[in-house]
Parts: sequence; structure tokens; C-alpha cells
Amino acid sequence: MRETGDFVRVKGAEMFFLGRKDSQIKRHGKRLDIECIQQAAESLCQVEACAVIWYQQGKLILVVVPKDNLAEEDAFKELQKCLPVHAVPDELVLIEALPLTLHGKINTSELNKIYSAHLNSIRRDNKLNGAEELWERLQHLWKSILSLPDEPFSISKDSVFLYSGGDSIKSLRFHDEIENMVGKVIPGLLEVILSSSIAEVYRLVLKTVFPSEDQLKNPNTSMKRKLNDCSGEEACEEHVNIKSRGYITVAAGLISFVALSRGSHMFSVNCSKSFINLSNMRQARTKLRQSPLSSPVISNIMKTEERRSDLTNVSKADEIGPPQGSPGKDNSVPIAKFLIGVRWTSCTGKCVDASPLVIIPATDDLSATVYIGSHSHAMQAIDLDSGKIKWERILEDRIESSACVSKCGSFIVVGGYSGLVYVLRSNNGETHWVFTTEDAVKSSAALDPSTGLIYVGSHDQHVYALDIYKEECIWKLHCEGGAVFASPCLSLLPHHLYIATLRGCLLAVNPDTGGKIWKSSCGKPLFSSPHCNAQYVCVGCVDGNLYCFSHSGEKVWQFSTNGPIFSSPCISSLTKQEIFFGSHDCFIYSCNMEGNLLWKFKTTSSVYATPFVFHSHDLEREAFLAAVSTDGNVWLLNAKNGMVEGIHKLPGEVFSSPVVCGERLIVGCRNDYVYCLDLFIAEKIRNSKDVLNAPLNSCFLNAR
Repeated sequence: MRETGDFVRVKGAEMFFLGRKDSQIKRHGKRLDIECIQQAAESLCQVEACAVIWYQQGKLILVVVPKDNLAEEDAFKELQKCLPVHAVPDELVLIEALPLTLHGKINTSELNKIYSAHLNSIRRDNKLNGAEELWERLQHLWKSILSLPDEPFSISKDSVFLYSGGDSIKSLRFHDEIENMVGKVIPGLLEVILSSSIAEVYRLVLKTVFPSEDQLKNPNTSMKRKLNDCSGEEACEEHVNIKSRGYITVAAGLISFVALSRGSHMFSVNCSKSFINLSNMRQARTKLRQSPLSSPVISNIMKTEERRSDLTNVSKADEIGPPQGSPGKDNSVPIAKFLIGVRWTSCTGKCVDASPLVIIPATDDLSATVYIGSHSHAMQAIDLDSGKIKWERILEDRIESSACVSKCGSFIVVGGYSGLVYVLRSNNGETHWVFTTEDAVKSSAALDPSTGLIYVGSHDQHVYALDIYKEECIWKLHCEGGAVFASPCLSLLPHHLYIATLRGCLLAVNPDTGGKIWKSSCGKPLFSSPHCNAQYVCVGCVDGNLYCFSHSGEKVWQFSTNGPIFSSPCISSLTKQEIFFGSHDCFIYSCNMEGNLLWKFKTTSSVYATPFVFHSHDLEREAFLAAVSTDGNVWLLNAKNGMVEGIHKLPGEVFSSPVVCGERLIVGCRNDYVYCLDLFIAEKIRNSKDVLNAPLNSCFLNAR
């Protein structure tokens, strides 16, 4: 054990958190000393005295005794100049004098009572007086949380929070502020904030607070579609078994292939075990037979080599456990095993948040293909070796979900914001079938290899089981009122389908019938997709915990981080069943199946994407972890101890999850491009005569 500064009460094998022995708190995934806020506020000339309270572990309140006339807006602007974003108080409250204890210290308990009374007074005084006032105050909150000037201009009714400068943390704050404003819980509010316009947010709040008032009419209301061949009554039922399960007839001409997708997921059809083991390396062998040193990639490699010195400024494996994960006392950096260069890029026209799907045919005469979508509505099929676009389809709306391959390999399945699920022919992008849901589809589809069924979630709060060969919906399930952002996860033994919702529920479902097996609530929204092995199913939560459940629905353990978890856990067969995931606290974590921390690595930004475990062709005995932080840094870590083995900076934010095929890493970027990176063994590059004799000036000239 080590000293953390936390006070706990030990009861049996559990420890219950009571508080801190210092003034530190955890806010927005970052540790914060509230005395720093107090010192910054006391430096303002119009502040006589002040105190900071962490009200109900959720709101940061600055209580001020003003010296003269103190303008709250001016005070906030001054604090924003000298404090980081996560340290700016949620609210400022003016009082005449600070309450003190008998020992002359600030009475925090009394301050909490004062603020509670202040809240009740505001709710009484600021009672909403109708739909018009609600609209005005909703716009005020919108501007305040997005740090927009509170000038008398109206927010467009079509504005979407996430596209107006919001993010997941600000969405949660907006959600809480609205519920505080109206004084009641609003079911489904977070889902609407994340996926719909301010007009839809207003409509939902209006319906809850003033059910008798006319709702705001918006000509651009999001399209709501009804499931084909289903009545309105059927759509309201929890579970609709549209078709009984029969034998799924797979299309003729089954091909042999291996499919790789985020989180180290591998699916193979008609492939020998030896091919599956080598499929990750076949492309690497082809590449090495060529002369990589004559490629333009080498210029970027030299740039990467130059950047190695930057690693000394990045926290290495800040771990608890194996000493080999710790940097040396001299702060030296071990020689990285990989050098990384850009092999090719493909422009999609807008942000690429989707993760790549890589299909590797078993025959040498066919090249591997990368399938990935974009916010530009474009779906691209790209040759993995050359970067040439094999085909491109412009779909109805933006694409954020990742593609899924069919059992036969002839089709890929992808959802869009328009609420449509597209089944496209993998060889040319032509439409085979389009299925309609009632809201945006951001969930990535999952395949049942035993039946050929495709499972996909929607923001319409349903999960659908689709037979793409018969072009039928076999069943649909209402998911407890929560939108489904995460991808479904299939367990073959036991045969369960796991579904996570933005209402915080994890559901286990019978994949054949859609019947519920069990349900567990995590309390906060689940953006992370569940992942399972033979023993457990794991999922990350906005509350900062990674939860582990047995296949019978018992909560086995939870692992806590200092920030929300949007990254999906990666459980790879290439390692000893370790679990890898990222958090908004900027760390990448590795823990074992008992929930014990093995190591953690501090990146340079929050981690949204799912890590990928892989082997290198030349370093087969070692397992490595590919991960990205949202600031665009691509990290290659030793999967055993978390040490840095390579780093590359992309010129944009990254929310896409990397996929590694052989010694090529594919990932999307918010600068509108898909990137394919070559992972070169550093020792080979450094020892190469071609590199030693290469004109360095031209290398650096071409480096980006």
C-alpha cells in the first residue's frame, strides 16, 4: 500500500471513501487543489475574503465576501485568465461574512448549508414562467457552458451541442444545469443533448416542465422513422420478436479472409490456423521485400527519430507494480523499438471519428482493404498497401460508426446519422440493402459468426437483429429507455449479446430471440462498448470506473480512474488476458482479470479511443499496445510493462481507434484524413547503410 491522502473507513475487505486530508479534489478527471482557486480569487482587488466548497462532490462553488461593488461576470473573466479550465468555479456566491468554527477556521459545513439555502431561494425566485422564458434560459446556459459571449443573439434552433464547441464533459454539465434549473430529473435528456439540436433539447424539457404548453415548432426536426411492417403499438413494446429464428442462409461464394477491427477483434472465415497466426504479418513481409528505405516514408522516420528526445518530457509508465516499467533515476529513455512513418493518407473531406475495418483475403493475389467512414458522408474502401481508393460511396448523412463485415465477406455493414443501416457490397460499394431505424446510428454493428445475424444499436433506444441475406429484421429490443451509442458485444459461450446504454444499463440478451437475460445499472452513461472473454464482461463508465461482471450478471469488481472512461476495454488473446483501456485522466491502464493494476502510462491528453494489442513480425515474443490520445499522439507501448516503444504525432485530434495489420497502423484523424503508418524496427533502420548514406537534408525537407 502507499499513502494517497485519502481518509477511508475499512469494513471487511472494502474501503469506503470519507474525504481528503488535504484540500485536493478530483474534477473533470484531473486532481485540483482548491486552495489554488482561493488564492487566485483573493488576488482580485474587489475580493475581501473567500472560500471554496466542493458542493455534494459535484459543483465547485466560490463564496466571496466582496470589498466593493463586485461584478460576477468580470470576476469570472479574471479567474479564467489565471486558472486552467478544470479549476474555474461553477458558481460565485456573495455573502457578508465567512462563517467560522470555534477555533477560528472557515466552517465548511455551514458554507454548504448557506449554498443549499441559496439554491432553494433561486429556485423559488426564478421559477419558470412559461415556454418563452425556458427558451431564453436554455440559451443562456448553452452560451455559458460553451463560453460564448452572453450577448442578445439567439442560438440557431438547428445548433447541436457537440458541433458548437461542446464535448462529453460539457454535455454532462449542461445536463446537470438543466435539471437543476427545472428542479427535476428529465429522462433521456443526455441522449438528446448528445445527438440532437437545441430545439429538440428544448422540446424535451418543455414537455417535462410544461406538458400543456404548445411545443416549439422546428421545420428541421430530426427525421423519425418507423420500423417497416411494425405498428406504433409494437414499437412501444420492450421486446418485439418480428421473425422467429431459422437457419440463416449465407450467400453463396464464401471467401476466405481475416477481419481486424478496433480493440484487437479478429474474425476469420475458412482460414487455417497458420494463416490466422500469420495474417497480421503477411503485409509486413511484403513490405520488407520491397525497399522501404527508398520510400518517401523515410523522411518521416528521420523526423520521428528526432522527436525521440521529446519522450523525456512525457511521463513514462507511472505504474504500481513491475519495476521494469519505471524510468531510470537519471530520467533516461530506453531506446525505442519502433520508428514510425506515414505510408499513405486518404482525404475524406471531413473529420474521421470512425475506426478502420481491415479485411485480409487468404489468397496472395488479392490485396487487403481498409473500410472507413467520415463526417463528410463518405465511405471509403482503401488498398492497404498503396493507399489507392478502390471505391467511395457518399451516403445520406455523416458516418461515425465503424464498419462490420458479413459472415460471407461479401458485404460490409455501417450505420449513419440519418438512422439508416447500410449493407454495401465489399468489392464495389453498391447497395445490397438499407434498413431504417428511428434515429441516428452511431453504434458499430456486431456479427454473430454462428448464425450470420448482424446486431446494431440506435439512438432510438433499440437494438436490432438483422438477417442481411433475407433482408429482414429478426427482432428488436427496447433498451430501458436509453440510447445505444456503444457497440453490442457477442459472447459465444455462453451465447449472450451484451448491450450498453446511455442510461447506464448493461443488458445481457439472448442473441437468437432478443429476450432479456439480466440487467445491471452502472448509474452513469455508458459510451464505452462492452468486451468479454470466457470469464467476464467489462465496460467503462462516465463515472470513471471500469466495471467487471460475470456472465450471470454479478458485479465482480470495479477499477477506478480519475476521469470518465469512453475508451472500450481491449482483452486480447495475445497477452495473458490483461485488460487495456484509456481514460479522460490522460492515462492508459493495464489491469489483470482480478481488477489489479499492472501498470499505467500517462499520455499528453485524454484517451477516448480503444487500444490495440499486436505482435511484430521481427519481435514475435513480445506483445505491444497501440493507443492514441485525443491530441493526435500515436503511442506504441510494451504491453507487459507500459514502456514507450514508439511515438508519432498526427496533425489533428484523434477519436478513432487504431488497428494494426502486420507492421502497419491505420487510424482516422479529425484533420479529415485516414492515416496508414509504417512501424519500422528501429534497429534495422539505424543499422542500414542506406539510411547512413542518405542525404539528411532532403529527409528533413520532406518531413512533415
